[in-house]
Amino acid sequence: MSEKKPGTGHGRTDCETCGEAICSSKIHKEGESDEERAERQALRRRLCQIDHKVLVLSGKGGVGKSTVAVNLAIWLATQGKRVGLLDIDIHGPSVPRMLGLLGERVRSGPDGMLPIELGALSVMSIGFLLGSEDSAVIWRGPRKMGAIKQFLTDVEWGRLDYLVVDTPPGTGDEPLSICQLIEDADGAVIVTTPQEVALTAVRRSIDFCRALSMPVIGVIENMNGYVCPKCGARTEIFRGGGAERMACECRVPFLGRVPIDPALAGACDEGVPYIQRFAESATGKALDGVFRPVLTWKRPNRNAE
Repeated sequence: MSEKKPGTGHGRTDCETCGEAICSSKIHKEGESDEERAERQALRRRLCQIDHKVLVLSGKGGVGKSTVAVNLAIWLATQGKRVGLLDIDIHGPSVPRMLGLLGERVRSGPDGMLPIELGALSVMSIGFLLGSEDSAVIWRGPRKMGAIKQFLTDVEWGRLDYLVVDTPPGTGDEPLSICQLIEDADGAVIVTTPQEVALTAVRRSIDFCRALSMPVIGVIENMNGYVCPKCGARTEIFRGGGAERMACECRVPFLGRVPIDPALAGACDEGVPYIQRFAESATGKALDGVFRPVLTWKRPNRNAE
């Protein structure tokens, strides 16, 4: 993985002297208290230092969304980018295990909480704040919204090229909160598997994004066939091609397919960055192919959305 590099974010520190005329933080909203405005400006100061924000969504669980989010963040770091990975799956954080960071604890810095550093990658998860991996988080919506806002406002992310956000499946509190808090996100990468039950859930995720004016960077079809590591023979476990057809019907980009690979599942359990260790494997090359469009993605003009 590459060494740390400063991002190209603006690094603004004072909303009152910011030269961006259209920044919403300069406006005192109607009915907004001074405290609420200060909180909004604190959030904006953090986000202004991050060039690109990418959300990883899925309509249902079990499709490999966190696996994609973790490997996307690692892959971006291998491309020389300074990357942050934020795990907002409050009830089922899996990022610490996938990155071999179980047992790590958050420390305080001069300007907030310090993310866990892994080479050029900065990581934050509710898992770093729990007593153990088995601890249950029993929170209602408002408290989850507050925790997500704290992860964005009170964590010393510094200057980043990319912030990748791993969200829980569905269209509930956490995805809604992050979309509302990161108003200028580049867009969402949506992960699915070939089965129709998963594709139906993806259609809901696309509808969710459109309702919130969140661009869809594209759809990734995970678990598309099994390639034998010994003989190279390919076996279709599920009927394939559904995600590409669905993306075409919904008029969103299709980023590509990733096969089932036991080594990928094993790497997640062992806390080994798969895309870094097995970059030359068939699955590693497939991941490289579906991630590359994220580097060239440009958020559509808001007037065109």
